[in-house]
Amino acid sequence: MKQAVYIYRSFERFWHWMQAILIFFLAMTGFEIHGSFSFFGYQNAVKYHNTAAYLFIVLIVFAIFWHFSTGEWKQYLPTLKNLRAQIDYYLLGIFKNAPHPTKKTVLSKLNPLQKLTYLGFKLLVIPVMVASGLLYMFYRYPQEGVIEGLNIKSIEAIALFHTAGAYILIAFIIAHLYLITTGETLTSNLKAMVTGYEELEKNEIKEGSTEGVENE
Repeated sequence: MKQAVYIYRSFERFWHWMQAILIFFLAMTGFEIHGSFSFFGYQNAVKYHNTAAYLFIVLIVFAIFWHFSTGEWKQYLPTLKNLRAQIDYYLLGIFKNAPHPTKKTVLSKLNPLQKLTYLGFKLLVIPVMVASGLLYMFYRYPQEGVIEGLNIKSIEAIALFHTAGAYILIAFIIAHLYLITTGETLTSNLKAMVTGYEELEKNEIKEGSTEGVENE
């Protein structure tokens, strides 16, 4: 017997969708700046990219505050329990209609592989993108013996880190979009992130799991 449980809070859903929109927009304008295609025009692409970058940083600050004030940061604590089983499931089991090796609850929304992936995403990829992006934005070449900005000999290394991070982000998004379709139905995971409710087996629902309805 399954029951609809409020598992994704309102800010969590807002943060998720705004992050997705900003990452897509940053990727689009970033690749236009690199000359991959032309849509907004170079000058506008630079302006829009920088504006979106500042919005992304603001969103990150609010997300960090929310995670620590609500205790949701604990969702990302890595564990090796069932990690091998989860990898085997994604590689083989999912194609054989095998049962999912881990069960989702309000207190544990992520499987072991997701915990490691999202933790690396938050602690490595995003900081690299933000740091390299800010260095990119405030870099200035030496002018008449005076450094107007950061004293960096070459912007090449910054560009390589930023571009590498962009490709990692795109790979993550592609994998994420695929995994969205691996729920009970093709759209069940997507629906859960829109409504906040997910269908869980009654024996998976922890005591107090519906508190999120009132404590957003």
